[in-house]
Amino acid sequence: MSSLRGVKCLVTAGPTYEAIDPVRFIGNRSSGKMGIAIAEDLANRGAEVTLILGPSSEKIPNQIAKVVRVESADDMYQAVMRVIKSARLGIFSAAVADYRPRAVAHEKIKKTGDQFSLDLIKTVDILAEVGKNKLANQVIVGFALETNNEEENAKQKIAKKNLDMIVLNSLNDKGAGFQHATNQIVIIDKENNSTKYELKSKLEVAVDINNYIESNFFSICD
Repeated sequence: MSSLRGVKCLVTAGPTYEAIDPVRFIGNRSSGKMGIAIAEDLANRGAEVTLILGPSSEKIPNQIAKVVRVESADDMYQAVMRVIKSARLGIFSAAVADYRPRAVAHEKIKKTGDQFSLDLIKTVDILAEVGKNKLANQVIVGFALETNNEEENAKQKIAKKNLDMIVLNSLNDKGAGFQHATNQIVIIDKENNSTKYELKSKLEVAVDINNYIESNFFSICD
């Protein structure tokens, strides 16, 4: 029997869309596939999973009983704060926008010149807020998508955001990252132990991630 059976888990997945006007937004290329696969595998292990999902056209497996749909970074933040207090495990794989427009136009912005500027402000750092308020019995897992100094940047995020481990993706690895059916990861824990995995399907990667979590954080202490 899985040691995650009955454990309340929160998984975030997909992008966020930050509105510019009623038809335009700032977004990214995240499909949500990786987070959905993680949530599916957790559900298969008997965990009680809440998936908080940004705009995504991916099919949601029937095993995932509770899905909260959100659009913006603030929507995701509010949803996370409602759920995280009762979760033992939080896995934050969503690609949340770092910035949003300061003001959203109520009507479609007309094309009036050769240049157009947006005043952007930072969105709330959801993972940092979760880490700051982390409970003693919680396991918090972050994701890092990097293009240079990958492992060093990921290790800094573990310390800065009070994480138990981080899953590192590099856009320099062929077949990894957004909109691929495959992924290649490095898992780094808060003791700076590093485990590199081969390129695999995202469902296989999800199994690797959850196996690592289960064997390192739940089998021992539960």
